[in-house]
Amino acid sequence: MTAALYPFLEPTPRGDPAALLADVTRSTREKIEEIGRLRAEVVAADDARLASCATAVAARFAAGGRLFTFGNGGSSTDAAALAALFVDPGPGHRPLPASALTDDVATLTALANDVGFEVVFSRQLAAATRPGDVAVGLSTSGGSANVLRGFAAARERGLLSVGLAGYAGGAMAEAAARGEIDHLFVMASSSVHRIQEAQTTTYHVLWELVQHALAPP
Repeated sequence: MTAALYPFLEPTPRGDPAALLADVTRSTREKIEEIGRLRAEVVAADDARLASCATAVAARFAAGGRLFTFGNGGSSTDAAALAALFVDPGPGHRPLPASALTDDVATLTALANDVGFEVVFSRQLAAATRPGDVAVGLSTSGGSANVLRGFAAARERGLLSVGLAGYAGGAMAEAAARGEIDHLFVMASSSVHRIQEAQTTTYHVLWELVQHALAPP
């Protein structure tokens, strides 16, 4: 597995630094080209839908709504980064209310221990949200059970839901087809690394479009 991802870490003939440098250079270029292609594909497929999603999210904020983000593992880190981006966007941008559900470790671990890990997002959304809020769930596989339950709770509460998935979208794509996720963006790749990189680009674009939509005329 390591050899497939990082071939330059495998043993090379002793005294041949040029071969190691060539492997590093080739691997880096291939990954840059791969993520570049994936980002271009996402833009080509989803530019109009991203704009529509941003308009809908901006309308929720304008009406007093709040943003709640969630995900597991690396996706939880992205969820936290997305919430932080809305809360503290830097000079010249409008701060907006947002929370990452994974930031409350006490609640997260209590729910996981006392009830089950599959409800750690749905229970928080049921307790903390109101109609008019926005829920953003991230999953590289598109099949995380607790993320799907989060979307179900968001729908029951009248939230606007936005999903970011990878591969072919998995169960999240099926849920979106049934109308259970309002806006779904799929990073069509089998590489978790490239999926997460493309998801990061996508939610930054979404944030920027929301900022533009809320900017005063």
